[in-house]
Amino acid sequence: MRKILVTGGLGFIGSHTVVELQNEGFEVVIIDDLSNTSIKVLDSITEITGKKPDFHQIDLRIKNDVKTFFDNNKIDGVIHFAAFKAVGESMHKPLDYYENNLSVLVYLLQEMRNRKLNNFIFSSSCTVYGQVDELPITEKAPVKTAESVYGNTKQIGEEILKDASKAHNINSIALRYFNPIGAHESVKIGELPLGVPQNLIPFITQTAAGIRAELSVFGDDYDTNDGTAIRDYIHVVDLAKAHIAALNRLLNKKNKESFEYFNVGTGKGSSVLEIINAFERVNNLKLNYKIVGRREGDITAAFADTTIANKELNWKTEKSLDDALESAWRWQLEQD
Repeated sequence: MRKILVTGGLGFIGSHTVVELQNEGFEVVIIDDLSNTSIKVLDSITEITGKKPDFHQIDLRIKNDVKTFFDNNKIDGVIHFAAFKAVGESMHKPLDYYENNLSVLVYLLQEMRNRKLNNFIFSSSCTVYGQVDELPITEKAPVKTAESVYGNTKQIGEEILKDASKAHNINSIALRYFNPIGAHESVKIGELPLGVPQNLIPFITQTAAGIRAELSVFGDDYDTNDGTAIRDYIHVVDLAKAHIAALNRLLNKKNKESFEYFNVGTGKGSSVLEIINAFERVNNLKLNYKIVGRREGDITAAFADTTIANKELNWKTEKSLDDALESAWRWQLEQD
């Protein structure tokens, strides 16, 4: 049985990927510092899959603790989620983002190099493209100057990974994903950020639940049909399955380069107002929202061309936007 390390494995995308890994028969070991999640997620994963993953609470910024983990655990691959991820927050805490998102990546790759380990999947982002000239976004789109510190950490992270893969024989894949939303069909795991949500959907669900007084829509003067920003919203379970497909590509040595990258999205863009309207329709409720000024670091529009991922990874999305918005609300209703 292949053992896979999942860093940030109790987070939103990480926990769903752990479930899919265990469902596919992989042995999973999780590292998470619990800075933006709860240990309760470990029990929820166990309830869904019937198997409890091995768990280590480690701050990966502590280099010696990373070394100690690899000294004591033999692994066959790494899926690396552990990172700070809020675009807006990154603009106010740049040094925290550069330290956490880049030094941790280097420490992990150093340990893999030192042990001649292989198979690394990097949680990248469509933010690496910046504001593109043409939509949908293909992998051939130029990587422009990032609009946010978060996006810059993903750009630099890919550069680090590309150089390390070439020099140290580490086969790696960066998945450039768009906007993951929704929850597992069991609603035992979902998106539950600590503190004020930085992403649209948890802010919508918390507003609908009365936890937040109103939802702020950042800007209605973008060059879009209704003036609000457009994103490609992918169901988190579909995204998790893309990681399984990428991992199998590496384990089966189907990769064509030591470093590869793929867009992972639905191929369809939805504006903020379209998401709000769809959420109200699917769940039969009304949201209290207001238009406010633009948020620093946000771009006008981003949605994916997933042709290459569909072909090379033999993967495609299966769940709809309505599925995602319905599950997100059911997940919110399950929270205390």
